[in-house]
Amino acid sequence: MIFILRFIAVMLFGVFICVFGVIFCLFNPRNPKNVARFSHVFTSFLSPLFGIKVITRVYPEIEQDKNRSCIYIANHQDNFDLVVAGHVVQPNTVTVGKKSLAWIPFFGQLYYLSGNILIDRDNKAKARDTISQVVNVIKEKQISIWMFPEGTRSRGRGLLPFKTGAFRAAIAAGVPIVPICISSTQHIKINRWNNGYMIVEMLAPIETTGMSKDNARQLMEHCYSLMSEKINALNSEVDVLNRKK
Repeated sequence: MIFILRFIAVMLFGVFICVFGVIFCLFNPRNPKNVARFSHVFTSFLSPLFGIKVITRVYPEIEQDKNRSCIYIANHQDNFDLVVAGHVVQPNTVTVGKKSLAWIPFFGQLYYLSGNILIDRDNKAKARDTISQVVNVIKEKQISIWMFPEGTRSRGRGLLPFKTGAFRAAIAAGVPIVPICISSTQHIKINRWNNGYMIVEMLAPIETTGMSKDNARQLMEHCYSLMSEKINALNSEVDVLNRKK
C-alpha cells in the first residue's frame, strides 16, 4: 500500500514539475542555474516522501565562492542517492548524461533545457571526445560539472573502481576536484514509512594547479581513498542515528 501511494505521488509530482520546468526553461533555456533550482525542488519533495531525513554538509569555501568552477565527483549507488544528492547541488553546476535521456517523456526535455551536457555513448568517437567537451564547457561558460567517476550504479557492491575521465578533465581545465560522499542507501525500504537518516557530505576541494595529464591516475587514487574512508565513516554515523530513531 505504501509503495502504491508513493508511486502515485512521485508520478504526479514528477509530471507536474517537469511540465512546469520545461515551460520555465523555455524562457531561459540552457541556463546552468536551472539545474540546481530543480534539483533542490525534486529532493525537497522526494526525501520526505520516502521517509528519509537528510543531513547535508557543504564545504564552507564552496558556499562562499559560488562562481568558482570545479568538478564535483560523487558515489552513485542507485536512484535513492539521487533523491538526496540534489540537496547539495551548487548554482552553475550541470551534469553529464547519455543523449538518450533527452527522449524520456517530460524529464528528458527538462534535463536538456536546464543546461545539462548530453553525450552519445553509442558513438565511440564522440564518447572519447567527452573530456574535451567538458573542458571546453567549463572554460567557455565558467560553470561546474557533476560527474560519477564509477561510471555506473554500484547497487550495494560498495565504492566501485573509478574511471579517469573526471580527473583528466579537471587537470585539463585547471579546476579543483570536489568529492561528495553519500552514505549507504541499503537500509531504505520503499514499503516502509520511516527510512531513517542519510548523510551527504562535501569534502574540501583538491587543487589540480600544476598537475599534468600524467598525474590523473594518482589524483584518482587519492580521491578514491578519501571518499572510501569518508563513506565508511558516514555509514557508521548513520547506523548510530538510525538505531536511536
